[in-house]
Amino acid sequence: MTTDWDWTAFWADPWPQLGNFLVHKPLSVLIIVVVAVLLRLVATFIIKRVVNQIVNGVKKKQNVTDTAALGIAVSPLAAVRTVQRTRAIGSVLTNVVTAGIVIVAAILVVNTLNENATAAFSLITAALGAGLGFGAQNIVKDVLNGLFMVIEDQLGVGDVVDLGPATGVVEAVGIRVTQIRDVNGMLWYVRNGEILRVGNVSQGWSRVILDLAIPYEADVPLVQEALLDTAVHMQQEPKWKRLFLEKPEMWGIESISAEAVVLRLVAKTRPGSKEDVARELRLRLKRTLDEMDVRTPSLNAITLSGMEGAASIRGANPPKTAPLPTQATPTQKPATANPRRGAKPVVDAAGRDADGETGSADSADETGAPRDTASGTPASGASGAPTSPRIPRTPRAPRSPEKDD
Repeated sequence: MTTDWDWTAFWADPWPQLGNFLVHKPLSVLIIVVVAVLLRLVATFIIKRVVNQIVNGVKKKQNVTDTAALGIAVSPLAAVRTVQRTRAIGSVLTNVVTAGIVIVAAILVVNTLNENATAAFSLITAALGAGLGFGAQNIVKDVLNGLFMVIEDQLGVGDVVDLGPATGVVEAVGIRVTQIRDVNGMLWYVRNGEILRVGNVSQGWSRVILDLAIPYEADVPLVQEALLDTAVHMQQEPKWKRLFLEKPEMWGIESISAEAVVLRLVAKTRPGSKEDVARELRLRLKRTLDEMDVRTPSLNAITLSGMEGAASIRGANPPKTAPLPTQATPTQKPATANPRRGAKPVVDAAGRDADGETGSADSADETGAPRDTASGTPASGASGAPTSPRIPRTPRAPRSPEKDD
């Protein structure tokens, strides 16, 4: 429907050309706009139908539509989750389709008004695409991951999930960011592009696993029967029956040690009721063990760490050996100058001579052996053995006067 426009002829005779422009160009632009609007409406309708089918299929696959049959009121979180999921998917797909239709319609309108502007517009579009491709990679990744998580129903409002960076209850699921509230009350904003795994404990079913330690000498079959009867009786009560999906099971002995035998009891419950069932079941099992006079042994062990733990390892300490006996060497007195022959030793008031020995001048005989002043016999040592006599020294011969000269 487009016609070539001659600007020279328009200025020469503007009125006929203006009439041709007003008749043909606006009509072509109007047709393009109407077709774009109709396409958007049809695409939005198809998107809503597809989203609803995907959501319903996932719910049936996860087996979460049987709550009404068991008499459980539908939680408001389920409605919020469904509405939020539907709005998120619908908004993203609608925005994508709308952006695509608007871009195509704009190109057609520009081409209708002036065909020469198409080349420049294509260059601008290519530049914008390259800029978005390099500068908005993280945003595109976040949006795509959020879109697939919402479509596949990997998580929703009220679910207890483990996303790796954060663990807690999902409060909001966005296209780019997911909000997680942990047990301490901290609100985490996790980008969808950083989520590599999703561990959801709120979908399908959960399992309560209880390990009970009993003494090694206890009657294991009797204790197993009593514990299982307690769990089955709790499951049959009207208050707790709706929270159990199956009857509790006693899996038997989980481990054996010198102090205790560990028994494992399990129960399959609804996801949101796992903790409540586990707490009540622990309390009842404890009462049963108390009635049977079965005391749970202590399985705690003290483990030293640090230098204390390293010192307790065999081989870390050196071997303990008895020290080798050593012989004491007798102390030798420093040699003193030999007194002149016939000179008496100098004795102080305490009776000590110059060498520090006590005794009188007459307590030693000519041979140098000390004598007892009372009996005149040679004195004995500390051990009672007699002291060996000294060997007299041979006097030197006097030097001749010739050698002195």
